[in-house]
Amino acid sequence: LSNYFLGNMYRFRENIIVPRNLGPVPLKTQDEKRVEAFFESCFFKTVMSCVLGFGLGAAIGLFTSSVNPNFAHGPGNEIRQQTAREILREMKTTSLSYAKNFALIGAVFSAVECNIESARGKSDWRNGTYAGAATGGLIGLRAGVKAGVVGAAGFAAFSTIIDYYMRH
Repeated sequence: LSNYFLGNMYRFRENIIVPRNLGPVPLKTQDEKRVEAFFESCFFKTVMSCVLGFGLGAAIGLFTSSVNPNFAHGPGNEIRQQTAREILREMKTTSLSYAKNFALIGAVFSAVECNIESARGKSDWRNGTYAGAATGGLIGLRAGVKAGVVGAAGFAAFSTIIDYYMRH
């Protein structure tokens, strides 16, 4: 009894019950818990959405610039054939423009949605709807208040539909 009351209160526990279906389940170490917490953090989700949005936007921009019929005008306003350098420069400009826009949309939506989910403590369709409204509104405000309201409503509706489709 004296060791129990005066000791360091550390007891080895053998009665830990871990539910298992297909064999023993090892307990997670502190390092595994830290890595898991990092990958589930809002910072990681935001950075990942930004990077993947940049890549997807670059691919879509490359595709759209390849099917866009732009013609070069020569002297006297006649149409001339574009050089390979002009075509590649145009593809680079379009791809970067799309990539930056998709990266911005992905980062803003992911950051807002993750923070809303953390604040509410729930993972449901409302998080995506609120995040879509905030993202659409913020991005639409670059073109004015009316565009911000329309962007908020449109992005919220789109996010709600996608969230409903993914959950059902």
